[in-house]
Amino acid sequence: MRPTRIRLRLAGLAAALVAVSVLAADNAGVLPDPEALRSIKDTELRHHIQVLSSDAFEGRAPGTRGEELSVRYLTETFRQLGLAPGNPDGSYVQEVPLIGITSQPQLHLEVKGQRLDLVPTQDFVGSSALPQPRVVVQDSPLVFVGYGVVAPEFGWDDYKDVDVHGKTVVVLMNDPQLGGPRLDPALFRGAIKTTYASNRYKRTLAAEKGAAAMIIVHEAAHAGWEFALARTDAGREHLQLRDDPAPRLQFEAMMPIAHVRQLVRMAGHDFETLRKRAQQRDFRPVALDATASFDVISTFRDVVSHNVVARIDGREGARSDEVIIYTAHWDHLGRDPRLAGDQIYNGAVDNASGVAAMLEIAKAWRRLPHPPARSVLFMATTAEEQGLLGARHYVANALYPLSRTVVDLNLDVIGFWATTRDIRVVGLAETSMDPLLRTVAAALHRTVSPDPAPWEGANQRQDAYAFALGGVPSLYFARGSQHLTGIIRDTGSPRERMSPGVPYDDYHQVDDTIKHDWNYEGAVDVTRFAFAVGYRLAESEAFPDWLRGSEYKARRDAVMAAGPTH
Repeated sequence: MRPTRIRLRLAGLAAALVAVSVLAADNAGVLPDPEALRSIKDTELRHHIQVLSSDAFEGRAPGTRGEELSVRYLTETFRQLGLAPGNPDGSYVQEVPLIGITSQPQLHLEVKGQRLDLVPTQDFVGSSALPQPRVVVQDSPLVFVGYGVVAPEFGWDDYKDVDVHGKTVVVLMNDPQLGGPRLDPALFRGAIKTTYASNRYKRTLAAEKGAAAMIIVHEAAHAGWEFALARTDAGREHLQLRDDPAPRLQFEAMMPIAHVRQLVRMAGHDFETLRKRAQQRDFRPVALDATASFDVISTFRDVVSHNVVARIDGREGARSDEVIIYTAHWDHLGRDPRLAGDQIYNGAVDNASGVAAMLEIAKAWRRLPHPPARSVLFMATTAEEQGLLGARHYVANALYPLSRTVVDLNLDVIGFWATTRDIRVVGLAETSMDPLLRTVAAALHRTVSPDPAPWEGANQRQDAYAFALGGVPSLYFARGSQHLTGIIRDTGSPRERMSPGVPYDDYHQVDDTIKHDWNYEGAVDVTRFAFAVGYRLAESEAFPDWLRGSEYKARRDAVMAAGPTH
């Protein structure tokens, strides 16, 4: 039985609107024009979410009718708000060429002569990244390679003295620093996931080393989500960038940790012993007395998807060639005809909410009495749910030089909860923007707080990460955890709480639909905060940077040294 949600408090919202005028008057030069700030309203947030998450949009999967409707709605809304086309070619879209692959895999293992036939979805999920009708791998030896990381700057190599050509590597989630005790505060990034922790990095490295396949050991504590969510996507179409230059494995699977424990035990080893060894620099790969055989039947198609882009030009004679970017992904999981009953993943919170916030921010920018000094780009990205593909494509094919891109401000799963004292900023303490963030928050009678569970990798599961990999200082805004009437217990996982005692248990489920009794106060707070942060950055002469010690600092330095590319 679903818990009763806290109803919308109209009196509180009315008081908040009055407070906006007072705040703006008391913080001239910090906050935007009060008329613009209070133009961000709960009623219009709700309207955009109702449209985008309606059944008519069929879950907004790229390459479907849902995309056509989403792109049309966003384009028309930007046009009605008076924003110029964001693509220099005069259009509101950037094409993103993709390949869609639907795989039906079979997998069996031979462990010390004993055959184990694994049941797809139940015992593993997997797919091939190769656009081929059939991919067959026979009797591929299994090798446990720990965390599958080679990080010379940390003196770390999980592939020491091993040839994995044609083999199947078994890989733990995360990076070594997160897999066990904190070995060294200077090792990797402490509690924060590094690029080395991403599955994309691990699969690319394994493919570069000639591996045929990879089995990832799923652990909910390290993934930030339960294996049941992986089952949701099993057997469905997976998208990838058509022009992605990274080498590809023939097959990639994910198995629950309980299954891997059993496999390792049958092969004559103890899983926890192997894990502890993998947490040390002197770890060496362990050949398991087992082989894997995969047989994957796939269908594939070319998909041309779209990022939707709109622009507000900076004022003449100022810094209009420098760009502030707001991002929010418009896509979700589409529909699954295999389901009984409701088949549509409406994606109201994920991420019609973030897109609605971005549209409200765009409207607020248009309410300012004067154009900003810097230009502002609004981009609704595609295929975020498939691996940040729209954002990755933009970074590789930027419409405006990354060396002139000041920041990416991302809005994703902003949720619907009562007002909190704090606003969460993923990316806090990593860029030179912290003083600005605290100043804006204080002007709104709020504070800022970091990701409470960085080891779960929220920073890598949203579009700002793609910009960070491109060197662009990036922030991701979400609701805080300090409720005005008490502390919200929160682990930072995707299943966030909207109000005390009210869980968001609809993440990547067909139940992620708009609810009549949502509380929009916190959503309005985050949206206004994101607008005010962008405003301060647009009017500032400062050019934000990653702090020394950030893994993205060298990337930014290289981009700035290269200068404009067009």
